[in-house]
Amino acid sequence: MTDAPVTDPTAYEPPKVWTWNKESGGRFASINRPIAGPTHEAELPVGRHPFQLYSLATPNGVKVTVLFEELLAAGHSGAEYDAWLIKIDGNQFGSGFVAVNPNSKIPALMDRSGPTPIRVFESGAILMHLAEKFGAFLPSGGAARAECLSWLFWQMGSAPFLGGGFGHFYAYAPTKIEYAIDRYAMEVKRQLDVLDRRLADNEYLAGHEYTIADMATWPWYGALAKGLVYGAGEFLSVHEYKNVQRWTDAIAKRPAVKRGRMVNRISGDPASQLHERHEASDFDTKTQDKIGEPAKA
Repeated sequence: MTDAPVTDPTAYEPPKVWTWNKESGGRFASINRPIAGPTHEAELPVGRHPFQLYSLATPNGVKVTVLFEELLAAGHSGAEYDAWLIKIDGNQFGSGFVAVNPNSKIPALMDRSGPTPIRVFESGAILMHLAEKFGAFLPSGGAARAECLSWLFWQMGSAPFLGGGFGHFYAYAPTKIEYAIDRYAMEVKRQLDVLDRRLADNEYLAGHEYTIADMATWPWYGALAKGLVYGAGEFLSVHEYKNVQRWTDAIAKRPAVKRGRMVNRISGDPASQLHERHEASDFDTKTQDKIGEPAKA
């Protein structure tokens, strides 16, 4: 970061009252808007399993599919789920999806395991709902539970600085703004240092037990540690965070994590993409290298 003040010859002076210009907004201008609610009628599909997940394999979506696969691997057969693909191209504004998540963000879950369907939105809330329902990956009480939930909520509060802050200005904004990139790079490196210090003396975030805190944090900061987010690994010197690297590698080796990363994925190696997941056997028979179909709109 430079010490000299940054001057911009095209300095922006905010108007007294902001108005929306749908032509502005850069890469995501076509799907961003300042109001909520549906833009069109579209029912959501419903499969036969107790849980219906509507998602995409972004870091927030991966959190939930990893937990589902970990629950199934741990023997919780009641955690069988259908994962439906919701592409972030306007489909998140369909009436059916908005009814499950009024915030129009993935992931969204319908829990149909009881007499009355329950909607759950926000990835952290979904993780807590499932962990409590199955009594798994969340300590039952005391200091361990408090530590797990503290790190879970740390991730929920911190990731917007990584995604909406650093990621937006570093990778997506139509103009590179030095002040914004410096501001958010500093904060992301501080967060990596928070994690690295915690993991110096602890195998996992909640201590020596793998929990939903790790499942929430790994898709964001684990990917960042491997230079897979925004192509910013060298820029942020992620190799310096040795404890984060160790933790990232350990979690990445888990078979359930490998499966969870594949669900609702629509980019990368076709063998790693399972656009929809309805049965455990889908991982062997319905990845894109085997069926070769384009992602559903």
